[in-house]
Amino acid sequence: MSLLDRLLKIDRRWIYLFLALGVTLPLFLNVRQKVPVTAEVRGIYDAIEKLPPGSRVLLACDYDPGTAAEIQPMTVTFLKQALSRGLRVVVVGLWPQGPIQANQALEEAKKDPRVARVGVTYGVNYLNLGYQAGNEVAIQRMGSDITAVFPRDMRGEPVERFPIMQGVRDFSSFAYVMNISSGYPGLVEWVQFAGDRFHATIGIGATAVNAPLAYPYYPRQITGILGGMLGAAAYEEVSGFQGKGQTYMLSQSAGHIVVILFILVGNVAFFLTRRRARKPREDQA
Repeated sequence: MSLLDRLLKIDRRWIYLFLALGVTLPLFLNVRQKVPVTAEVRGIYDAIEKLPPGSRVLLACDYDPGTAAEIQPMTVTFLKQALSRGLRVVVVGLWPQGPIQANQALEEAKKDPRVARVGVTYGVNYLNLGYQAGNEVAIQRMGSDITAVFPRDMRGEPVERFPIMQGVRDFSSFAYVMNISSGYPGLVEWVQFAGDRFHATIGIGATAVNAPLAYPYYPRQITGILGGMLGAAAYEEVSGFQGKGQTYMLSQSAGHIVVILFILVGNVAFFLTRRRARKPREDQA
């Protein structure tokens, strides 16, 4: 059997093996993949940079572990940027597991030297108010009285005891609202109710499949968009906070290269064997 025939009949398990290696190995390499920073990504970064220290920002985490690999890096980078600049972050969630994901991101963000240098304290610099049911109804109620929707934090403590919540009433108490979501309720509800109805300044982070829903609102109703893993990696690039977004992008790119190479090799082998089979017939003619 010739090499071409072997390539055409290659065991698919070899393909799976090379693909697994292509996806896995970059995760263990300390290599950064430079990604383009779009205007939508820079819009979120610039909006946070312009806020004076001490400003309060609201982070709405509306996703679960199923999409964490794609958008958890956005949450981590947002917290790093906000906390390192001395902003005060209040976390809410309209998905039950969203605040849990935010807690994991907070623990990772606090390990960054720039955040550690500032020093952050629960209840003073950041607060997790936990999950609240109600979808867009909860957002509408927050437009009137946030403490009525979230009377206690995730730990069950009354919110009025925390310094970060002193003077907080509605969306006007926050200089910026960042929603990171992967479905319903998510970006559409936050833009339509918190933004359009209560005039909150909003930034959006979303999975790649949901990000197109945000583009009709940009740039008049939202300051920027982080779309999928590429958006997370670009956010890390512009902010200077290296994280898992760029690592995952390198892994994804390596996987794509492996697939493309197998497609090219398979097609070349197919056309060469076809040409070889046609040649004897042409010689007989």
